[in-house]
Amino acid sequence: MELVKGANAPIVAGEVRVAVVAAAVVDVAALLLTPTGKVRSDSDFVFYNQPTAPGVDVHPPDAIRIVPGAVPGDIDKIVVTASLDGSGPADWGQAGPLRISVTDGATGAVIATFVPTGLGSETALIACELYRRQGAWKVRAVGQGYANGLAGIAADFGITVDDAPTSTSQSVSPPVAPLATPAGQQHAAPQPYAAPQPYIEQLPAAPQHFAQQPAAAPVVAQHPAATPYSAPAQHSAATPYSTPAQHSAAAPQFGQPTLSLDKGRVSLRKNETVSLTKHGAPPLSRVRMGLGWDPAVHGRNIDLDASVIAYDNRAKKLVNVWFLKQEAFKGVIRHSGDNLTGHGEGDDEVITVDLTALPPEVYALVFTVNSFAGHKFDQVNRAYCRLVDDQSDMELVRFELSKGEPTTGVFMCMLTRGAHGWNMTALGEYAKGMTVRKMVDPGKRFVLTTL
Repeated sequence: MELVKGANAPIVAGEVRVAVVAAAVVDVAALLLTPTGKVRSDSDFVFYNQPTAPGVDVHPPDAIRIVPGAVPGDIDKIVVTASLDGSGPADWGQAGPLRISVTDGATGAVIATFVPTGLGSETALIACELYRRQGAWKVRAVGQGYANGLAGIAADFGITVDDAPTSTSQSVSPPVAPLATPAGQQHAAPQPYAAPQPYIEQLPAAPQHFAQQPAAAPVVAQHPAATPYSAPAQHSAATPYSTPAQHSAAAPQFGQPTLSLDKGRVSLRKNETVSLTKHGAPPLSRVRMGLGWDPAVHGRNIDLDASVIAYDNRAKKLVNVWFLKQEAFKGVIRHSGDNLTGHGEGDDEVITVDLTALPPEVYALVFTVNSFAGHKFDQVNRAYCRLVDDQSDMELVRFELSKGEPTTGVFMCMLTRGAHGWNMTALGEYAKGMTVRKMVDPGKRFVLTTL
């Protein structure tokens, strides 16, 4: 049965397969919705990085398998989406026609087909929806496009694509109101800054230094008087996390530069800070974070994710940029897109930042790497992340992730605004977190300690 937009057809099969056929490469996903039209939790978003939910499975790259009898009773509707993966045409207008087919999963018999029309600048669309009606299931042709991609669809149905962190007993800053969300929530007036509470969690020890290609004299020789800032991981679980006031007057404040790029490339140790302003040269204007790793030889694909968290000068999160929210501040921060396997040479994921165009409320950028599929960093081959001057292509800092700690997250480095430009602090701090959202609250302490 060929459906037009808005038309429906009954489903009597015990298993159905919804496939999207297009000239361009597409990613399919599904959302399980309650009668309110929202998901119950993020677990109801089924896509390439989270491919299974009760009764629903993703068959990459272009099909969804649905077993209606196995779908939970409080789920009223399953929305199937299709989005361009970023490797080909920029939008559906350039991608050409596509066709959605719904078939009996057991026999292959066609239940319904649908060809969406009228698409242009959209990069994702709701292809169709399967829904309950009087105890039976039906399929409806939808074809609604979204210019803001899969993240826009997910947000409309209640997925916390860029959620504000919740307060916990170990929070290092007072609760703050979230920014306005796509649903139209308004943020409250800024709360007065309060000193951070002691941070008592002990994180795994980080590598002793960041690997760097030899090109300059040892940085310690350039700064004989500098005293290294003690790392958070050096504190025991019973000892509160130190703030600048607890250090002696002779020690440099965390986040204040003791090194510069005046003599070229430097080799940063953990928690050392370098000024990105070079005397007699224009200030650094664009940086990019590159992340690379080797594909898995056996078993599940290794899926590492590059992300960045923007904070204000009270350590309040402004935004995350990651694979589900690939730009912020009208493109000032951009993510290259999600690489699910590590296939390909060079950087597998890249985040670029135009430092000169960041809004003034952005005080700090904390770059993170997370292992979405749960592989620990001691299980990943030839993994690294690096920060590069996007104009000169000079590598500013590199962090080798392979043979690292048996955990799923790492804070790579932090950029902060200084009196004369941006400063960069090498962090190299491991933490638990398969997505950047788990890193927001722990990351606040780095920002707070610079204030």
